Order: sequence, then structure tokens, then C-alpha cells
Amino acid sequence: MAYERPRHSNVVLNLTPLIDIVFLLLVFFMLTAHFIEDQALVVDLPDANSAPAAAEHKEIVTVILSPEGVIFVNDQPVHEHELQKFLKAALDETENRKQKTENRIVRIRGDNEASLGSAVKVLDAAEASGAKAVDILTEKP
Repeated sequence: MAYERPRHSNVVLNLTPLIDIVFLLLVFFMLTAHFIEDQALVVDLPDANSAPAAAEHKEIVTVILSPEGVIFVNDQPVHEHELQKFLKAALDETENRKQKTENRIVRIRGDNEASLGSAVKVLDAAEASGAKAVDILTEKP
């Protein structure tokens, strides 16, 4: 009885259709994806008729006041007692990036249901940390 060697067939898979499908899926997801920056916290801004349009700047420190009384500095939760320290650090960081002292601006995004006391604490901490200006964001009705 003669030993028969196993036959190996040189089967090569054609990957071209698979690559075509992967590229089509990639294009589909790229076209249907939303490239909008979502806010970390949804804030219902108060209404104001005479509010000027706010310009978006990277060097502005943003403070968010939630309705529950939680304070966020540049999307990081901060306790009231540490607010001045965080604002000073954030303002110093923006000043170091731009090398200008007039860029020490704090922008407050306060919810319509946020307490006035929280807003006053933020204003006081911003002034104590060396902010040159404080903006309060509102919406036009």
C-alpha cells in the first residue's frame, strides 16, 4: 500500500470585495456621523433681549452653574471652596498659552434655575483670581 501525500490546493482568497465593502461602510459612517461638540452638561440659559452675540474663544475660562448647585470649571466639577484656586490655575494656563494678560476672561453659563448665590460666589472668585472681565451667557427669546 503506497502512501499518498495530502494534496494542498493553493486557494487564494480574493480580498478586493471585502475591502470595497469596508470602504463603503467607512464612507457611510463618516457621512452620517454628527460632528457637533456636545456639552457635558445641558444648561437652560436665561433669556435677555439686549444680549450681544458671544464669540467663541479657546482662551476663555468657562464656568457652568448647574440647577443642582454644582460648579464646573472647563467641564471639570469643582467644589465651592476650591473655586478660586481652579479659576486662578485656568486663567494662568490661558495666559501662558497666549502670553497676553487681557485674555483673562471668565464666562459664566448659568442655568435658569441656578441660585443667585452660586453666581455671586463665581463672580467673587473670578475677581479674586485676577480675571479682567466676566461674561454671563444668555439666550435671546
